[in-house]
Amino acid sequence: MAVEGLQKEPQSILVTGGAGFIGTHTVLQLLKEGFRVSVIDNLDNSVEEAVDRVREIAGPELSRNLTFFLGDLRNKEDLEKIFSQTRFDAVIHFAGLKAVGESVAKPMLYYNNNLIGTLNLYEFMTKYGCKKMVFSSSATVYGQPEKIPCVEDFQLKAMNPYGRTKLFLEEIAQDVQKADQEWRIILLRYFNPIGAHESGRIGEDPKGIPNNLMPYIQQVAVGRLPVLNVYGHDYPTKDGSAIRDYIHVMDLADGHIAALRKLFTTEDIGCTAYNLGTGSGTSVLEMVAAFEKASGKKIPFKLCPRRPGDATAVYASTEKAHKELGWRAKYGTEEMCRDQWNWASNNPWGYRPPPQS
Repeated sequence: MAVEGLQKEPQSILVTGGAGFIGTHTVLQLLKEGFRVSVIDNLDNSVEEAVDRVREIAGPELSRNLTFFLGDLRNKEDLEKIFSQTRFDAVIHFAGLKAVGESVAKPMLYYNNNLIGTLNLYEFMTKYGCKKMVFSSSATVYGQPEKIPCVEDFQLKAMNPYGRTKLFLEEIAQDVQKADQEWRIILLRYFNPIGAHESGRIGEDPKGIPNNLMPYIQQVAVGRLPVLNVYGHDYPTKDGSAIRDYIHVMDLADGHIAALRKLFTTEDIGCTAYNLGTGSGTSVLEMVAAFEKASGKKIPFKLCPRRPGDATAVYASTEKAHKELGWRAKYGTEEMCRDQWNWASNNPWGYRPPPQS
């Protein structure tokens, strides 16, 4: 008599900062891929409503595999509580502050939050024998690159405290792995994540004035902000505005799944970095035009001087991620803008109700 195929226990993943923009989209993909997911977030720059909406999109069946903890990585009691309750197979580490301008004004806040939280996380992962991590790094580690596209083995040099926290954490990851070969760590260097889930139910919802281009454009489009400031219009580019590599957040989420699979299947991965971008650059003014087309809205903008520390052009070489992770970005600027507008027009105030007039 043939034995029925045994149901394999789903692998359990801890997602730090899982209520944030990239976190929510990745958690959704993890659930769809059959993982069990625990989210820990201190809701500093996010809301629990975002996690509820992930449940809503995933449906009741898959949502049973999602648990939310309100907690802070700087608080060891919170980590003890979550690690003692669940045995994790891997951690995806998003939690961290990420505004360049704020980091310049408040460097200690960034060093305290991003470094101490991560050191505590390593301590508890070690204590509980979970030695696989996908770390959320950033293209800011390339600083002002001497040539483009950015290749993973370039010399790294961050230009602001936020970028330095990512650079220091990459170096810490290398040291941790070198000291204990059981660790497998993938560092994912994101370029510029934009867009939203096609349902329009989850998306980027920064607190305060947005630091990134697309949420800013979006808030101008829905009437929350009067005008878009374009910083730098005298760069040596075709239209004078800076060039960046924008990537759809769903492509980014899939990149995390690909990285996890790599961690589970490759014993000698060590500590390795991969760029996640599209491999091509789009200027700020081109992005404004693409969003106008997708939304049918005119975006008034004001040309302003360059911001200190901003690079002229930064985009990714994506060969390594394609070759070793089998991952490649699928979406172009048209889909990015379409999905961003779908989210914005359905949620003009993000996850919050509109203010009482």
